[in-house]
Amino acid sequence: MKNEQYVCLVCGFNMVGFHPDTCPFCGARKERFITAEECSTRFNVVATPVNEKVTRLNSQPALGFEHAAYRIETGDSACWIDCPSSFNASLPRVDSILFTHHHFLGASNLYREHFAARVHIHQADSRHEICRRFTFDDMFAQDFTHLGIEAFHVDGHTPGFTFYIFGEALFICDYVFLDGDAMKFNPFGSADRTIAGGRHIREILDGRQLAAVCGYNYVIEYSDWWRRFEAGPPFGGF
Repeated sequence: MKNEQYVCLVCGFNMVGFHPDTCPFCGARKERFITAEECSTRFNVVATPVNEKVTRLNSQPALGFEHAAYRIETGDSACWIDCPSSFNASLPRVDSILFTHHHFLGASNLYREHFAARVHIHQADSRHEICRRFTFDDMFAQDFTHLGIEAFHVDGHTPGFTFYIFGEALFICDYVFLDGDAMKFNPFGSADRTIAGGRHIREILDGRQLAAVCGYNYVIEYSDWWRRFEAGPPFGGF
């Protein structure tokens, strides 16, 4: 690792090239940071199959707020949806990293350099201050398809929030949280825009034949997820 880099043990955010007094993501004090090198030795990234083409990636043990990233085998190459917070050079090569939003950048700068991967994020999220020291190769502004992965910008939780569909899998990250036998919208964002984004998601998904939903901390059958989502998630609470 050429430049200094620190990882917050409270939330998992990577701080590139500087050692601030507080974490720019969660506000934790610098005593809760470790170097990226130490993070790589203490936290492994493990893979759990979702289906024959999708694998869930998680830190073991859990790192901070611990979020899942997902590896997609597209046939000719491999893509990630979001990025692990810990850098593990032993992971299989990835060619593209597609972000749902700017909260889960993880160690994407290190993986980008190690694998020569191209990093994609919506331009509205790329402008946020916490993104300043990260490198993005494609700052998209519209819906698109990349190697069979469909990308849909919905705004809401963050201005650039984008969800993805590949085959029979929906990648929704943390736009909604599971809450017992129901669900609720992520409250960290504009209520009006998040609820409006939910309506847009419903329009896009209407009539889709999907099998699995890959969230930031869960994988669930689509029929169960859709039942909760169609009931109308409330906004608020965590």
